[in-house]
Amino acid sequence: MYSSVLWLTFSRQPSPASLACPASLACPASSAARFPLTLIAKSYRSSMRNFQQNRLRQRWQSLRQSLSMYQYCGRAIALVWTTNRALTIALIVLTLIAGLLPGAIAYVGKLIVDGVVQAARSGLVSDRWHTLMFLGIEAGLIALQAGCKQGLALCQSLLRALLGHKVNVLILEKALTLDISHFEDSEFYDKMARARREASSRPLSLVNRTFGLVQDTLSLLAYGGLLLHFSAWAVLVLMVAAIPAFIAETRFAGEAFRLFRWRAPETRQQNYLEWLLSNDTAAMEVKLYQLGPMLLRRYRAIFRQLYGEDRDLTIRRGLWSYFLGLLSTLAFYTAYVWIVLEAIAGTISLGDLTMYLVVFRQGQATFASVLSAIGGMYEDSLYLSNLYEYLEQPIPRSIGQATQGLLPGDGLRFEYVSFGYPGSTQPALQNISLHLKPGEKLAIVGENGSGKTTLIKLLTRLYTPDSGRILLDGLDLREWDRDALQQRIGVIFQNFVRYQFTVGENIGAGDVAYLEDEARWHDAAYKGTAQPFIETLPESYHTQLGRWFKSGRELSGGQWQKIALSRAFMRSKADILVLDEPTSAMDAEAEVRIFDHFRAMTQTQMAILISHRFSTVRMADQIMVLQEGKIVEHGTHEALVRLNGRYAQLFSLQAAGYR
Repeated sequence: MYSSVLWLTFSRQPSPASLACPASLACPASSAARFPLTLIAKSYRSSMRNFQQNRLRQRWQSLRQSLSMYQYCGRAIALVWTTNRALTIALIVLTLIAGLLPGAIAYVGKLIVDGVVQAARSGLVSDRWHTLMFLGIEAGLIALQAGCKQGLALCQSLLRALLGHKVNVLILEKALTLDISHFEDSEFYDKMARARREASSRPLSLVNRTFGLVQDTLSLLAYGGLLLHFSAWAVLVLMVAAIPAFIAETRFAGEAFRLFRWRAPETRQQNYLEWLLSNDTAAMEVKLYQLGPMLLRRYRAIFRQLYGEDRDLTIRRGLWSYFLGLLSTLAFYTAYVWIVLEAIAGTISLGDLTMYLVVFRQGQATFASVLSAIGGMYEDSLYLSNLYEYLEQPIPRSIGQATQGLLPGDGLRFEYVSFGYPGSTQPALQNISLHLKPGEKLAIVGENGSGKTTLIKLLTRLYTPDSGRILLDGLDLREWDRDALQQRIGVIFQNFVRYQFTVGENIGAGDVAYLEDEARWHDAAYKGTAQPFIETLPESYHTQLGRWFKSGRELSGGQWQKIALSRAFMRSKADILVLDEPTSAMDAEAEVRIFDHFRAMTQTQMAILISHRFSTVRMADQIMVLQEGKIVEHGTHEALVRLNGRYAQLFSLQAAGYR
């Protein structure tokens, strides 16, 4: 910094002529020579002052940030309180009792030793009985202390299960409120992963440390009161000896937390590789393409990287803890020698000697425990901040409350709709306009990535358009109540979920209000053409599907698609049906039967069909061709063929394959 100031100063020196004094002034000959050096000194002092101020400001901000972490102690206690009030009250009471007992036991121990000495000197029976009475009192206090420990362990064990469940439920409840954009954001996935990994255990850990801090503080007050009768310096030595270890522990806790935050993506990748190697969904392809060894190598490489970081931190943490712990041992033996010398000199009694040694040893351990608890609370708070960072993620609230449109029967309209995914420079849809009336069928064709599925996401309110409007019955979708709107839409997605449930539950998932309504299952399965093969299953609609659970039955791809199609028909009030590649796993004959049946079942409903098979597309009333997010052609099959454009070209290419 000094060299930069020096360069700046000399690069801007005035010329000798400009430094010359006017004739009217009597300037010393050396003033011009002193001017640059004076400026250098002032600039240097100013720079150093600013540097020191910045360092103080940074340290103050770092201290404030560290102290702000302790705000989560109150939130953790509130969380435990709402989990189970009776157990929380029991935990508080037992903590208070356990905190006061060690000092009382130490004092009674002193009375026992002094009583033994007194009884030995006097030989009186009364002195013996007094000593035995103190022994009984000590035995009762120790029994009470053991009971408190067992009670605390019991409360903590029960709260651990209850609190872990509650926090996991909070995380899952929050997930239900998230938009689809959150699930497609890798950074948010890291945030969710961090919250789920540690936050279910950290709240109780923080509460236990907080109550432990209260318990140890009460014990310290009792120990301090006893030690003050010996010397205030002994109390000071007791406190100062544990501070270096506390500073080191807090520092390493911060480093461990930073490692935890930085490597969330690597941990998720490791979990994903583990899923690929052990899940039945990927097992067939992993074995066929012999991907196992490669995936396992990646898994091991990530582990070695994470283990190396943990190993280095653990070794440094252990070495520092050992050497700083020696300071506490040195302080104890210094106090030990001091107390023994006082006893030899006759200043204190044998009972006092015993009590002070016990108090100093236990007080030192308790004070170290206090500082360790404070450091642990800081570490727990760092991890708990992940939970609240996730739970407090702002979610845009839907302001729509309408349950019916302004123009019933007007159908569905897109008016100059454009949309781009967050972080993408290219729009997924541009100026999309269409009108679909009740009973009409619209087919959407186009290459992969042309925006077909994006259009469905906008229709179902999973995303909101960047510009333009989508209207249902004359009312903007943003003004509709989300639940009421989605009840009017039945969808079979291309990547539909194959639930490891029974057949009936798989179908009933289409309308959760009627999840267990068997009559609705049968009706939906009939409309979705799944009924014939369902009746051949061992337990019909109660047959377990998938291989994850006992007696599970796996279906073919075409059968799964019929189940998904039936799921879309579960919503009897739905007047919009969306089918995204609904027959891609079916043979041509089954496909024709399904669409003939589909048209008969949806005469009054609007339907949007996304397909690459033109044998089904040509059945639609309207066909829309998308390319790079834009409508390039729109009309009936016959009109588009006569147009001899993009649709006609795609139709001819596919038809040629059947000639």
